[in-house]
Amino acid sequence: MEEIITTDFWEELWSSGQEWVINELPGLIIIILVLIVVSRFFRFVLTKLKNTLISRAEKKDTHDVAETEKRIRTLIGIIGGVVSIFIWTIFIMIALKKFGVEIAPILASAGIVGVAIGFGAQELVRDFLSGFFMLLEDQVRAGDVAIINGTGGVVEKIELRTITLRDFSGVVHIFQNGKINTMANMTKEWSAMVFDIGVAYKEDVDQVMDIMREVGNELQKDELFGNSIIEPIEIFGLDKFGDSALVIKARIKTKPIQQWSVGREYRRRLKIAFDKKNIEIPFPHTTVYWGEEITPLQLKINDAAVDKKN
Repeated sequence: MEEIITTDFWEELWSSGQEWVINELPGLIIIILVLIVVSRFFRFVLTKLKNTLISRAEKKDTHDVAETEKRIRTLIGIIGGVVSIFIWTIFIMIALKKFGVEIAPILASAGIVGVAIGFGAQELVRDFLSGFFMLLEDQVRAGDVAIINGTGGVVEKIELRTITLRDFSGVVHIFQNGKINTMANMTKEWSAMVFDIGVAYKEDVDQVMDIMREVGNELQKDELFGNSIIEPIEIFGLDKFGDSALVIKARIKTKPIQQWSVGREYRRRLKIAFDKKNIEIPFPHTTVYWGEEITPLQLKINDAAVDKKN
């Protein structure tokens, strides 16, 4: 305590302070200026990159601009955060060195702590990396219909750690990005509804295909459904000989998520057209013979009698 009160102590402290101001302060000021310049430069570059990517996305009609803009902003924000952490870490290390603090023990301690955190947060890091590349590669977007690990539904939210899916029943499923093994996007750029239309063996296949094509063309001209259809219906032809039907395969390409409504309307119109042309649509059925051929009414009477006896 007495050493602090003495004049020699304060003179030495003043001398050391002057020496630090003369020798170290200019370098620290230069480092601060460089930090400000570098930070603004990276901010300018990232902003320019973000605006360029968004303007390119707006020129493409096949992309949802709002969703693409959100994805770009997320990625740019992640990159900006990583760059900022890197720059500030270097600045703090240099500043500590200027103040006479030995940074070697700090770096060693930080390395040990980083390794410990890395072992404890492997799953978290894996989730973040998977989410980052999912956004970067535009694998899926909010509003898409996807099948993730065998569960299908609408993608409600995409984050760096998790992805939220709501199925047809309204149940919300949350998946960790690092644990997604399989993902099928059913609404990427365009969708399609595939039809396997079965008709009786006695029907003329060419006539049936003409009717299917005619119904598809009429549907494409419809004011309500026409805007959802990208290309005319594709009739691939006779696909297989079923147990009781000839199966004709066809496909209609639609805008994303519109395939189900278009498919339901096409089936409705096709049923009406088949009825008008007397085209038979077979269905599985069994004919029962009991001694001699009997009518359906007699079969019901016999069944009732057996039930009553039992």
